[in-house]
Amino acid sequence: MLRTRLYLGLLPLFLILVGTGVYAIHESRYLAGSLQRDLVNNYHAIFALQQMRDSARLMNSALTALPRADARGLFEEQRSAFQRALVDQSASSAGSPRATLVSALDDAFRKFSSDGEKYFNPGGVGSLAEFRAAPASGLAVIAAIDILTQRDAKAAQQIAARIEQQAANTERVLVLAIVGALVLSVFVSWRLAASLLGPIKAVTASAVAVGEGDLDREVPEQSRDELGQLAHAFNTMSAKLRAYREATVAKVLRTQRTMEATLTSAPDPVFVVDRDGTHAVRNPAAEVLAATPSFAAGFPPVLAEPLAAVLDTGEHYLPTDYSRVVTLRVGREDRHYLPRILAIGDKLTEFKGAAVILQDVTKFRLLDDVKTNLVGTVSHELKTPLTSLRMAVYLLLEQKLEGLTPTQRDLLETARDDADRLLRILENLLDLARLEAGASSLDRREVEIAALLDDVAREARAFIEPAGHTLVLEVPPSLGSARLALDPERVRHVFMNLLTNASKYSPAGGAITLSASAEPGFVRFAVRDQGHGIPSESVARVFDRFYRAPGQERRPGAGLGLAIAREIVVAHGGSIACASEIGRGTEFHFLLPG
Repeated sequence: MLRTRLYLGLLPLFLILVGTGVYAIHESRYLAGSLQRDLVNNYHAIFALQQMRDSARLMNSALTALPRADARGLFEEQRSAFQRALVDQSASSAGSPRATLVSALDDAFRKFSSDGEKYFNPGGVGSLAEFRAAPASGLAVIAAIDILTQRDAKAAQQIAARIEQQAANTERVLVLAIVGALVLSVFVSWRLAASLLGPIKAVTASAVAVGEGDLDREVPEQSRDELGQLAHAFNTMSAKLRAYREATVAKVLRTQRTMEATLTSAPDPVFVVDRDGTHAVRNPAAEVLAATPSFAAGFPPVLAEPLAAVLDTGEHYLPTDYSRVVTLRVGREDRHYLPRILAIGDKLTEFKGAAVILQDVTKFRLLDDVKTNLVGTVSHELKTPLTSLRMAVYLLLEQKLEGLTPTQRDLLETARDDADRLLRILENLLDLARLEAGASSLDRREVEIAALLDDVAREARAFIEPAGHTLVLEVPPSLGSARLALDPERVRHVFMNLLTNASKYSPAGGAITLSASAEPGFVRFAVRDQGHGIPSESVARVFDRFYRAPGQERRPGAGLGLAIAREIVVAHGGSIACASEIGRGTEFHFLLPG
């Protein structure tokens, strides 16, 4: 394992360190042990010999310079001190070469002590020979002490030389150990670096190659340790990445072929453009359309403007009404397309663009025109005879013909009411057909918002208050004098329709709120009631023709009022919506450009 290799690589350095330390400790103990002990003993011996020399000199002075009566005390005192020191010297020198010199000193001292005893003999004055022999014996003792001192000094010099030699040897050994450790550490570092950095460099190079897309690069597996396991894991990862790349490439190719087949089979023109508007992909239908004069300079303005907005904002352009239909001439006929522009963004490929889908609604447009014309024609044709029938019924009722029974009069009144209702339905159908066909132009003029709402509220109270409801008008001060360009008659028709519905479906005593508020670029108008509410699944269909939410009480009306209101709002360039919650009422609001 890698840990074992590191341990074995560092083991020689560890052994050198331990050996050097053991040797240094041994030498230190040797220098501080026997050599230091010998040197200290020699020092003590020389010091003791110096004291013995002083004692011998004083003893000799007592024999030669002092009166006999005074000299004996000094002589005895110094002899006792000399004897103690001599005993210590004899004990410390036992069994050593120094013992011979100490024995000679002992013999000389014995003779000097004996001569001194004879000199201080209490029986009388000794002979002249005895008097002269005592100082000579003292000089012999001093001479023996000098010989022993020289011998100890020489021994001390030898010990110092041994210490110096031992220190030099230790220094050489330590220097050699340091040099050897340095050389070995360099060698071990080089070997470890070669054994460790080689596989790491191989893994790094392979990782760089994989990052650049070369997944076929493998790392040599040269060992079974952690580096070998790392190389094996890297090779396994590369193999999995190659398999994933192959699967991904196959999937991408399959997806691309599927997309191409889908675009080719799509009957509607499809353009995929990049962020600068360049065509990236076109299906065959788009190729045919791109070859027309309308696309000679790129997308026509009616498509270029919303496409630029989509590329700039990233929001889809999804019109739903036929007023946004684009008419293009293809060959010898005009084709009608409903443009749908989808923003496209891909973080992986960093592609940003849009898909322009031109839904061919030519048939639907023709059918819608036929339907509108049919409704308008039928409504117009029915209106004339219905008007005649309605006039006849009114004449019969106003002439007050004699002989009419109450039942006959009730039937005439019912026929009159039904004729009025049918006439209103026909007028609504004609009005709706004209709005959808664009034949009914708007009479726009500047109108003060507060004044418009006051007129609407005054007109609506005529049928709201008799029904037991209260009308609340909410206009913020910021809109008090604001003006808006609109067709007042058409917008009044929208308000009347919404307020009529609110009055129909509000409970007795309920409040109906008519409000206006400012929004960025628009003015928001709303009518809110406190009725039962509309089911959530029906809210999206309330603006459909003849639609009634299920479960609601049937009220007079054909179900065209909200459809007409929507067409009027859309003709003004606005939008209308409904928000409702069961048990909490309903709010209809519409936005008009401000």
